[in-house]
Amino acid sequence: MNKSTITFFERKFPSANMILIKDQLPILVDSGFGSDVKDTEQLITDAGVLPKELHLIVNTHYHSDHVGGNFHLQKNYSLPIAAHKWEADLINVGDAEACSAEWLDQPVEPYSVDKMLSDNDEIDTGSSILQVFHTPGHTLGHISLYEPAKELLICGDLFHKNDIGWLNIFREGVNAIQRSIESLDRLAKLRIQTAYPGHGPQIENPLDTIDMARKRLEKWMGKPEKVSWHACKRIFSFTLIINNGLAREELDNYLLKCGWFQDFARHAFQTPPKDFVQILLDEMIRSGAASWHNNCLMANTPYQAPEQQWLKNNIKPRDWKTQNLLI
Repeated sequence: MNKSTITFFERKFPSANMILIKDQLPILVDSGFGSDVKDTEQLITDAGVLPKELHLIVNTHYHSDHVGGNFHLQKNYSLPIAAHKWEADLINVGDAEACSAEWLDQPVEPYSVDKMLSDNDEIDTGSSILQVFHTPGHTLGHISLYEPAKELLICGDLFHKNDIGWLNIFREGVNAIQRSIESLDRLAKLRIQTAYPGHGPQIENPLDTIDMARKRLEKWMGKPEKVSWHACKRIFSFTLIINNGLAREELDNYLLKCGWFQDFARHAFQTPPKDFVQILLDEMIRSGAASWHNNCLMANTPYQAPEQQWLKNNIKPRDWKTQNLLI
């Protein structure tokens, strides 16, 4: 008998949503942003599972808002972590490109992956089985999890209720959009009653939502600038969130140091980076993604600002070996 229960945590930025499968072998899917780890622990505990009782943490993909709690949970409770093998390999060698943290300028504390996942793998929770679907697009190692008995899908950042995951053509490949469409097509063949995305509310009409996501991507196929604008606004909004805004006088220097900004300016928009600063700022304001407050550009998405002391540590994969923080 399937006795597993699902608790879905819809979280404010900078943390992604989490899913807790309560069963004989409790599973936590994704672990939030690093600065929110106390809240992460409390949410799990309040749901009836102590962090030390977790059997496994599964990451849908390796971006900081999904894996940031791994360090604390692994260090303090010796919890094993599972992720797709392509991302696990980068993480376990401390590659500077792991988590795209350097390119995105997003801090991620060190962790290791114990269980390498591949397409069609299964994860046992005790009384149910989660099927692993490799669903690349948002990242090359992105996975979704499907529970056939309950007809539920955990879809990470492949699609959300009213959005899709931004596409990183410079780190994940110029055909990321085709990969996303193929991933959606695979999932559309499943019987799904409920989907739990990486951001926003749970989805009660997942097949319709998948269809809408696919149509949006198809429209973008001949309009690569739309893919790039979508990504730029999502990345920059997250930057504003984790920094709790940026002062007007800081913006030029900050953006010009960012790998993502340089790549999109030069290669996606064929614009000198210095000229693209104002273009991006204008678009952030025009679209409602950000607004000025006391000469500071702030994200308009609701969020919980990280503690500045945590942010100052600014640990990224290039620091993992020298920090040796897991010992």
